[in-house]
Amino acid sequence: MATSTSSQPRDTWGSKLGFVMAAAGSAVGLGNIWKFPYTAGENGGGAFVLIYLFFVIFIGFSVMLTEFAVGRRTQKSAVGAFKSTDRRWTFAGVIGVISGLLIMGFYPVVGGWAIAYVGKVGTGLLSAPEAIGDSFGGFISNPVQPLMWMGLYLLLNIVIVMKGISGGIEKAGKILMPLLFLILIIVSVKGLMLPGAMAGLEFLFSPDFSKIDSGVVLAALGQAFFSLSLGMGCMITYGSYLKKKENLVQTTAMVTAMDTGVAILAGIAMFPAMFAFGMAPTAGPGLVFVVVPQLFAEMGGVGVVFALMFFIGLSVAALTSSVSLLEVVVSYLIDEKGMSRAKAVISASVVMAVLCIFASLSLGGVGPTLFETGAFDIFDLLTDKIFLAVGGMLLCIFAGWRMKREDLEDEITNGGEVKFPLFGLWYTLVKFVIPFAIAIVAFMGISSGFDSGKGPIMLLGIAIIAISALFSKKL
Repeated sequence: MATSTSSQPRDTWGSKLGFVMAAAGSAVGLGNIWKFPYTAGENGGGAFVLIYLFFVIFIGFSVMLTEFAVGRRTQKSAVGAFKSTDRRWTFAGVIGVISGLLIMGFYPVVGGWAIAYVGKVGTGLLSAPEAIGDSFGGFISNPVQPLMWMGLYLLLNIVIVMKGISGGIEKAGKILMPLLFLILIIVSVKGLMLPGAMAGLEFLFSPDFSKIDSGVVLAALGQAFFSLSLGMGCMITYGSYLKKKENLVQTTAMVTAMDTGVAILAGIAMFPAMFAFGMAPTAGPGLVFVVVPQLFAEMGGVGVVFALMFFIGLSVAALTSSVSLLEVVVSYLIDEKGMSRAKAVISASVVMAVLCIFASLSLGGVGPTLFETGAFDIFDLLTDKIFLAVGGMLLCIFAGWRMKREDLEDEITNGGEVKFPLFGLWYTLVKFVIPFAIAIVAFMGISSGFDSGKGPIMLLGIAIIAISALFSKKL
C-alpha cells in the first residue's frame, strides 16, 4: 500500500455518518439547486428527469464507487493515487487538482451571491418584484460588493478545512446537510399547497417522450455526471481518508441517493410554485437569483421567510461542495509537498482568492480578458466542458485497464467480507461503457464551445491536458 510523503499521520473520518454527510455535501452543490431545475426546465421536464435518474444509477454510482475505491486503496489524494500506481498517470490526478483550483476560482463568487441574497431578502428585496432582475444585474457587475461577499464565503471554507477532516469537514457536514434537507422540504411543502401547483409536479415527473432528442440525453448525462462532483478528485481524496472496515458499495449508494434527492427536492421546491403563479419553467441560469425571488414575492409576507430559508439552503449547498474542492488542493499539498495543513490551506486559498477577484471583476467588464473572454467564463468553460469529463474518463480507463481487477474487487468487497454480486457488471461498465459515454459528452462539450465562438479557450484546455501528460513524470 502507498504511504504518504508527508511525515504527519493521515487524518480519517470519525464515523460512517460523518463521511456520508461530508461526501453527500461534496456532491450536493450549486449543480443541484441552481443548475438541475433550469436544465430540467429547458429540456422538457419529466423526460429529462427520467433519463437523468437512469444515468445517475448506472454511470454516476459506478464512477463514484471507482473514485472511493481508488482513493482508499492507495490512501492518497488525487495526484498520489495515480502516481503511486503508475507514474505515467500522474497527469490524471494533476487535472483533478487543476479542476479544483479553477472551479474554486469562480465558485466562491457565486457562493458569495447566495450569502448576499440572504441579506438582500432580509432588507426588502421582495418588496419591489419588478426590480429584482435589474437588482441582480447591478449587483454582480458592481466591482466591490460581490468581492466582499466572496471574501466572507472563502473565509468560511478556510475555517472549516483548517480544522481538518474529522474536526472540520465532518462536523460541518453533519450540521449543514440535515439543515439543507429540512429547508428544501419545508419550501417544497409550501409550494405544493398553492392552487395549481400540481401542474408543476406533472411537468417534473410526467415524461413526454416526444421531447427526447440527442440534446436532452446529453444534457441529462452531463448533469448526472457533474452534479455528483465526479472527475475532479474530490471523491478520491475523501475516499483516501476512509477506514478499511467501511462498506464502499453501501456508502456510495447512500451518497448518490442523497445527492439525487436534493436535486429532485429543488425541482419540487420551484416548479409547482412557478406553475401556480404562471411563470415559465424555461427561465435558464437566471432562475435562482431572478425568478425564485419573484416567486416568493408573489406569496406575500410569508414569502420573505421562505426566500430566506431558500437562500440559506443555497449557501449551505455551495459551502459543502466548495469545502471538498479546497480539500482536493490542500490534500495534494500535504501529501505531495509535505506542507502542514495550515500552510496548505493558506497557500491554496490565496491562489483561489486571486482567481476569484479576476472572475468577479470580469462580470462587470473589468479586468483582463483572454480571447475576448472574461476569467469567470474561462474557468467555467474549461472545467465544465473539458476537465471534469476528461478527468472522469481517465479515472475509468485507469481503473479498468491499469489497475488489477482482483485489487479492485478486494477493495470494494473488503477482502471478500462485503457481498457485491454486481461486481462484474460494474467492472464492465467502468472498463468499456462509461469511458465511451463520457468521451461523447466531452466531444459534444468541446464542439459546443467551438460552435459558440470559444474555440481558442477549448484549445487552451486541451493544451493544458497535453502539457500535464508530457511532464507528468517530473511532477
